[in-house]
Amino acid sequence: LELTKLLDKVQPFSPNVARNIIEVAFQKDLEKVFNKFSLEPLACASIAQVHSAELLDGTEVVVKIVRPTIKETIHHDIAILYFLSGIIEKYWSPAIRLRPSVIVAEIEKTILGELDMYREGANATQIGRNFKESEDLYIPKIYWDYTHENILVMERIFGFNILEKEALINAGVDIRQIAKKGVSILFTQIFRDNFFHADMHPGNIFVMVNSQTKDVKFGLVDFGIMGSLSKFDQNYLAENCSAFFAKDYRRVAELHVES
Repeated sequence: LELTKLLDKVQPFSPNVARNIIEVAFQKDLEKVFNKFSLEPLACASIAQVHSAELLDGTEVVVKIVRPTIKETIHHDIAILYFLSGIIEKYWSPAIRLRPSVIVAEIEKTILGELDMYREGANATQIGRNFKESEDLYIPKIYWDYTHENILVMERIFGFNILEKEALINAGVDIRQIAKKGVSILFTQIFRDNFFHADMHPGNIFVMVNSQTKDVKFGLVDFGIMGSLSKFDQNYLAENCSAFFAKDYRRVAELHVES
């Protein structure tokens, strides 16, 4: 329930703005870029919104368009956060330990990285390579010929939202199988590849169900925020999980102190 609060509910920007952004990027009329393009967005978030479309060869895709004035808004808000963190560090002694300006710098780095659709496309391509042979995770294809700094064109995938538990049960899916695969996928990203999807809220997770076998495969979208860990942090996390699963809470506490 807490994670659902990450699902932004914001107003879409105008269809004419979306059309204009695409036509400026491609230097063509919208109709010459896509066979079909829905001006009504599929989803709206604070940084970008997503439209369904069809390539000229009939391939179904989604088109992610960065909000036209969002970079200026972010720079303005980050400047305010730096100003406030400076005041906190100057006048509140616990800030020496909490380091708010370092936190703001991390936020700035992460959120500005989300604005670059080339980077997001590269992230998706890399995780797709990592799970190329996987039977548990599907990463949609990026169409690089259509992708720009502020536009990402990606294969459209279909499935249940991870929150639709009753619908999944009615479809004959084993909920325990989903849970087990979900943990396995996450741990594989963290411990095998050290490159993981760091924005796994429910809006970014699809459950793709084989109608005949009822086997499930996860589909991920939105690769704007990815993560990796130092060896120390990987070991800390692995030992912590191991101790937690063994109900060795003293070891969990010791690891926390050691970290």
